[in-house]
Amino acid sequence: MTDTRATETPSDEPEAVDPFLEKGRLLFAAEWRFITAAPTVEFLPPMEGMEIALAGRSNVGKSSLVNALTGRNSLARTSVTPGRTQELIFFRVGPELTLVDMPGYGFAKAPKDKVDAWVRTIRSYLRGRVNLARVFVLIDARHGIKPVDEEILDLLDKAAVSYAIVLTKADQVKPTDFVTRLAETREKIRRRPAAYPEIFPTSSHTGAGLPELRAAVARLIAERT
Repeated sequence: MTDTRATETPSDEPEAVDPFLEKGRLLFAAEWRFITAAPTVEFLPPMEGMEIALAGRSNVGKSSLVNALTGRNSLARTSVTPGRTQELIFFRVGPELTLVDMPGYGFAKAPKDKVDAWVRTIRSYLRGRVNLARVFVLIDARHGIKPVDEEILDLLDKAAVSYAIVLTKADQVKPTDFVTRLAETREKIRRRPAAYPEIFPTSSHTGAGLPELRAAVARLIAERT
């Protein structure tokens, strides 16, 4: 008796490649330049093209991520001292995209009145920057979302600013522990109205996750235009 059941055969169709991976690579490989450092909203540059911002606790790796994404070692200053970035730092590539490195929150070696001034500046920036397309909130993968992170997420929800979670230093977490951390993070943002559902695990040290993050930015530009 002949078996007429269909058998599985390898497909000759090539696996689909996300076209935004290449667009993201080209975007971040272009010539980025420093625009300005704004200590208060009065010093913000004119709104041009689309802006994305990086937010996160002090020493979470924002400046390292800027350098890793753009492939430049010193575009953004890095420091082991928490609270080093005390201004909104603007970088631009062409007319289409500006990247903003925001002051770290949660800890800063500065007087309380200065820290309070930073907080007011951040709030004013988030609420008044109409070309701000998305904030990428950096969370240390070793520790997950903490109460101080919840505060910035609450602020973004109230301001109706779209944001996505970037898990930094993912290479420093054991794979089994990282699965748990990813699930915990996904659950914590599940009901938040302004949270983008995709989470981006990254490592500025190994480069893991950077192509996907670049692609997400390129896709966002395409959606906005």
